[in-house]
Amino acid sequence: MRFQLDAEQREFARTLDAMLTAADVPSAVRAWSTGDFAPGRALWSRLAEAGVFALAVPEEYEGVGPLAVELAVAYVELGRHAVPGPVVETAAVAGLLAATGDSTHAKRLLPGIAAGSVMATVKAPGGPYALDAEAADLTVTFADGALHTCTGHGPTHRSADPARRLTEPGAPAELLTSDRAAFAATDAWGTLASAAQALGVGRALLDRTVAYVKQRRQFGTEIGAFQAVKHQLADVLLKLEFAAPLLYGAALTMSRADLAAAKVSASEAAYAASRVALQLHGAIGYTEELDLSLWIRKAQVLRTAWGSPAECRARVVAGAR
Repeated sequence: MRFQLDAEQREFARTLDAMLTAADVPSAVRAWSTGDFAPGRALWSRLAEAGVFALAVPEEYEGVGPLAVELAVAYVELGRHAVPGPVVETAAVAGLLAATGDSTHAKRLLPGIAAGSVMATVKAPGGPYALDAEAADLTVTFADGALHTCTGHGPTHRSADPARRLTEPGAPAELLTSDRAAFAATDAWGTLASAAQALGVGRALLDRTVAYVKQRRQFGTEIGAFQAVKHQLADVLLKLEFAAPLLYGAALTMSRADLAAAKVSASEAAYAASRVALQLHGAIGYTEELDLSLWIRKAQVLRTAWGSPAECRARVVAGAR
């Protein structure tokens, strides 16, 4: 049995990579961090035109999905380029709306998500914040055992990753659903998208670090030629390579245990890549002016987003019983 992406999926990834490479995403990320959402929204529209946000939206609601594997492919590229905004949360809300069993809400909101005109975010149970709610057009919150839309939003707080703006959601408003299946769908799509994003972040960190160690010289030679440096980079590469099949396997099954395994593997690989990148770049790795910091900070916060390593491992164990 083959566990590889097909030609069309690989071409989709290359197309997104080329588009985002030409888009000066780091500038959009820095603008987003200051509350200037215009460059990020322009980038969002281009991603929507490429079909990214339609992947989690069923065809009957003007999407092309649900296509979980293709969504994973796309979100790896979003992570590779550090795209700002609630990209993961929008996929989660799309999964939620498709699973509510109420076509009224789905017909009203899903076409906008697919077209990119509705940026969505969600406040998960137990957490006080909704990511980027001040920029979102739709905020969903868990309250009293049900999912509601929110009216307005409260203050915004900085996170370890300045491009992830933590906003207090407004008061619950319209009831969307109290169906547990919809809760599960929200978590499933959010976990998958977050794992894919983390894998892309890790790959970007590895690529940038490999390029840097080929340039930096000590004792008259490139530091990449040192055995200790090679071992560190090889360890990161192995972690990323082992995470990829778990990610795409989870996209095929969409089971809770498989998604948790993919999330913990991808986020731990990205975190390892961030630590090695910081060490091998030396003091400049700590500077905000260096683009590398955009990925280092994102790897740190993605480690616990949509399930901490301990929570994900517990889900894997529970699924194996």
